[in-house]
Amino acid sequence: MQTLDEYIEQHIAPEPPHLREVYRRTHLYCLYPRMCSGHIQGRLLMMLTRMIHPERIIELGSYTGYSSMCMAEGMPPGAQLHTIEADDEMEEMLRGNIAMSPRADDIHVHIGDALELIPTLRETWDMAFIDANKRHYTAYIEALLPRMRPGGYIIADNTLWGGKIIDESHNHDAQSRGIMAFNDFVARHPRLETVIIPLRDGMTLMRVRDKAR
Repeated sequence: MQTLDEYIEQHIAPEPPHLREVYRRTHLYCLYPRMCSGHIQGRLLMMLTRMIHPERIIELGSYTGYSSMCMAEGMPPGAQLHTIEADDEMEEMLRGNIAMSPRADDIHVHIGDALELIPTLRETWDMAFIDANKRHYTAYIEALLPRMRPGGYIIADNTLWGGKIIDESHNHDAQSRGIMAFNDFVARHPRLETVIIPLRDGMTLMRVRDKAR
């Protein structure tokens, strides 16, 4: 029987060949391939980027580069994307994958701790995508907000965390607690308009107000 994901994939824009190859490599060579965005989420990221029309994007958590390449695909000409990956063992594969992107020259890879690197990137960000260490999601938001353009957008992945956020018997680990604290924080933050999209493991879309309510 056909799954809903299979049906959706057949009724949205096709996955570009270079992204299909990145997805294949991720599943062949990586320990946790489910961390790769994939066709459906990737097309959504590309579409959101086209709609937001950002000049500068920052991504926290590159993994194998799939999401970076999707957002770069949606960027207007002249835009730049900076992506940060903490795991230096991913660097060779990440750079090799990104080299396949038609927008490879506009994607800048940084290896290291996002909380240390964010202050060194002297940009004003129109869009941010958070998909890094779940324990630090709230700290990421606090680091990014002073650098976000008013009217800019922040997207955070995995914010439903497999349903563990509402399962009190399974949400006592540090990552679950990090996501729960983040969800509470952004829902109440006076400079953020927030909506959760129940796609895959949950994506939170936030618009940055020019001033607090």
